[in-house]
This record gives sequence, C-alpha cells and structure tokens, in this order.
Amino acid sequence: MALPDYAEFCRRADAARARIAAACTRVGRDPAGVELLAVTKTHPAAAAEYAARHGLRAVGENRVQEAATKRAACPVVIAWELIGHLQSNKARLAAETFDRVQSVDSVKLLRHLDRAAADLGKILPVLLQINAGRDPAKFGAEPADAAALLETALGLPSLRVDGLMTIAPLSDDPDTARRTFENLRAIRDDLAARFGAPLRELSMGMSGDMDAAIAAGSTMVRVGTALFGARSA
Repeated sequence: MALPDYAEFCRRADAARARIAAACTRVGRDPAGVELLAVTKTHPAAAAEYAARHGLRAVGENRVQEAATKRAACPVVIAWELIGHLQSNKARLAAETFDRVQSVDSVKLLRHLDRAAADLGKILPVLLQINAGRDPAKFGAEPADAAALLETALGLPSLRVDGLMTIAPLSDDPDTARRTFENLRAIRDDLAARFGAPLRELSMGMSGDMDAAIAAGSTMVRVGTALFGARSA
C-alpha cells in the first residue's frame, strides 16, 4: 500500500501526539516525557523523510538489512532505532546502521555488539529487551535474568544502556498489557536502585495499548500503521 501524502501523515502524527498528551494528562505526566517513535518497517525511505520533516527524532525498523538499504537512500538526518529481533551474526551491520538497538536480549548479543561498536570506534546505545509479559511468543530476556544481563552490559566499554524495552502479549484482555508494562516499570526501578544506573528509557506501548503503557511510565511509544497505513509486507 502506498504511503499517505505528507499532509495526511501530519494529521495522523498530530492525532497520535494528542492521544499521548491525553494519556499523560490522565495520570499527571508531562507529555514531553513520552516520545513518539515512528515505525517505518516495510515502508519506503520516504516514510523516514516524513518523520524528519514533522520534527520526530527517530524512526524504528525491524530488519537490519532493510534499514541499512533504506537509510542509505534517505537524504534527511534522523535517528534510526532497531526494534526487531537481532541475531548475533547481524550485530556488526546493526552497529553500523543504527543509532540505538532496542532489542538486546542476551549476553551473547551484548558481547557481539560491544565488539562491533569497538571496531567502529563508537559507543552504541542499547535497550535491554525484557519479556515482561512472560509470553512464549515474544523475544526478550526473562525477568529473572534481567539483572545478570544488565550487569554484563554495564561492564562493556563500547555500549551504553539507556533503559528497557518490552512488547505486551497479544490479548483481548487489556489488563494483560497493563500488567506487562507495570512489571517492566518495576523491573526497571529495581535494577536502577541496585546498580545505580538511571535506565531512563522505557520503550513500551504501541497503537493498541499506548494508554496503559503511558500510565505505567513509558517514555517511548512505537507507532507505525496509525501513521503510515497498512504495511506493504
């Protein structure tokens, strides 16, 4: 499906921001503390141009090779974040392509990314993906393994841990998402206190569950179809 025109994208982005603001107001949060991440996966490079023109800081992509090709074709400056599962054998290309990797879920992957970032002479920001909903269909480290994962990450010189990420299980029960997001917030608060690390970012919530995510403390919601329309693949 073709992208909407830029004016329509702006209307959709403004609507998403208004929804974020309303959700923040309901729980007494400052809307400036919740970022809208435009998810451009399967859409052309023009989608990232739209996001940049509208003033968004970053776009999210699921596949490393797709993002590498798209970023090379994108003439505007915008940050690129990996939100999809990353295999260790693609760590080097991910470190080259992305400004931050949100989907780090194992010690093995941490070490691969650290080596790749060191070879590139850069500090790579990451988020640790935690399966806070304990959903066997989702990637992410188990909550019980989060402390060991963070301890390893904090000891790697070419990585910077900005926070945590999760994806709620698919469910008709809205309480499932709420519990998932509250669990990630609790995990973050515990880890931050134990390790003295701020872990400011909580990337959680998408179009269908952003209100619950914001109520639980999300600092970034990931929105794609509501901005760009149905994906082409």
